Amino acid sequence: MNRINQLFHDKKSNILSLYFCAGHPSLESAPSIIRTLAQRGIDMLEIGIPFSDPMADGPVIQTAATKALRNGMSLRKLFEQLTDIRSDVHIPLLLMGYLNPIMHFGFEAFCQECQRTGIDGMIIPDLPFKDYLETYKPIADRYDLRIIMLITPETSEARIRFIDDHTDGFIYMVSSAATTGAQQAFDQEKQDYFHRINSMNLRNPRMIGFGISNKQTLDSSLNNAAGAIIGSKFVTLLAETGNASDAADVLFDALQH
Repeated sequence: MNRINQLFHDKKSNILSLYFCAGHPSLESAPSIIRTLAQRGIDMLEIGIPFSDPMADGPVIQTAATKALRNGMSLRKLFEQLTDIRSDVHIPLLLMGYLNPIMHFGFEAFCQECQRTGIDGMIIPDLPFKDYLETYKPIADRYDLRIIMLITPETSEARIRFIDDHTDGFIYMVSSAATTGAQQAFDQEKQDYFHRINSMNLRNPRMIGFGISNKQTLDSSLNNAAGAIIGSKFVTLLAETGNASDAADVLFDALQH
């Protein structure tokens, strides 16, 4: 069974996933970040593919991507770094990135490398759903890879049900239509959105991301979905501390207050 499916089969709630950008804070840091976070009990990891125009990302992740590119990170370099990661890391790993660098690499070649290195799925925020269904899903399915789709407060119920019917793994539930970035609290509008999606009784489990940085936002996410995805807060802490262990310490402390 794909590790993403296995995780949600074995653990129905309180799942915590972290995002970081490959090549940040240093070119060679990705394998040690992955190993450290897996040892610290993180359930799933999203490895960001740096891109020069990350339109869905806020300033924190944009800055990390810019630094990663300046450090020399590329998809080819990332796959080299991931070659032996499955010797001791067993949690689900996803690649998150925009279509441009993946298309430049070649989608089938990308899927082959994902399979070779033990990547379980991908999140491509700017992949049109029609293209996903017609072109990308059949290729990804051949390599047992999950393509995770995002929904926002603006996504219609009909669209959400269509996504639910034609995807597998989990649905990435974006907390707001804005770009990524830490928030102090989720307002009533976001709470209503969470409750509305809850009431739809979707087939796929959901993970809530964008804006989770403290106990209030984490608890709200865990109460309304299978788990939470933390990105900007962790990327900021990685930049400040320079290593994943110290960043995790500060993050776990922040999530208790």
